Amino acid sequence: MSSQVEQRVSFDDKETRDDEMHSTITEWVEDLADLTDEAAASEQFQAWLDVQSRFHYYSYRNTLLIKAQCPEATKVAGYHTWQSEFDRHVKEGESAIWIWAPIVTTRCPECENAPSYHEQIDCEYDETAPEEWSKGLVGFRPTTVFDISQTEGESLPELDTEATGDAGDLVSELLEAATELGIDVRLVPKHEWSHGDAKGVCQYDTDGGAPVVEVQEVENDADLATTLVHEYAHALLHGDVDDATERSKREVEAEAVAYVVGRHFDLDASNSAFYLAAWDGDDSDAITDRLGRISRTAERIIDAVDGERGSSE
Repeated sequence: MSSQVEQRVSFDDKETRDDEMHSTITEWVEDLADLTDEAAASEQFQAWLDVQSRFHYYSYRNTLLIKAQCPEATKVAGYHTWQSEFDRHVKEGESAIWIWAPIVTTRCPECENAPSYHEQIDCEYDETAPEEWSKGLVGFRPTTVFDISQTEGESLPELDTEATGDAGDLVSELLEAATELGIDVRLVPKHEWSHGDAKGVCQYDTDGGAPVVEVQEVENDADLATTLVHEYAHALLHGDVDDATERSKREVEAEAVAYVVGRHFDLDASNSAFYLAAWDGDDSDAITDRLGRISRTAERIIDAVDGERGSSE
């Protein structure tokens, strides 16, 4: 990878900040596209997945920006959020981490722009007055966050999480979450398993029904949980893919989703294998699409499990 991405970057210059944030993301993806058959690519990819697992609610663009500026970050929040919600303060001299924040404001129903830009482009929509327009996303702007390591003050509340490698109730929560995800899931006893060495399989209903995930029961709940997530990822990502070559490429996506979700729930997923050589020949646009699918799918599964945890409290 290029030195700009391997080393920490900063976006201190206000005049060039916007362009540099865009170019940092673009360069990382382009370099990954060039290195898909090299071990270095897998290392960089896994480093991004580590950050994505800690910030699953952020887009891949923002997690790439966090990785480039502060790869060891674990919990980030805005300057005032640290003060008002956690009674912590950013230490003097700390450099901000720049990410993209959504701009949500009143927008034209036709051109979907804010009133000011709507007027600049001479949009002809005039069915309703601007004060009657609803709010929506019109763009993104650079904003700053700080990692907890850059702050001091009151300790954060302890989260009720299991030790690393202990799946706790994650398997049962994943089984319950399958309904929310639109997946029909079955745990199959080992003596009834008919799919050879595969840990799990995902089968799609050509008539539009729910995809069926079957996973072989094992004693290791951590392994069982990550296998479930891997097959859930296939069910959510790959039902419309018929091309065998593309299916092999998306196997990496499913394994990446399992890695992100596993790490998020404190499972040790260090044995995951990311055969990025499968992406050899993909351009940066194709890899950008893959990163987006990984990020969105991991977030969807994590949110479904969190929803099950919330309903049981």
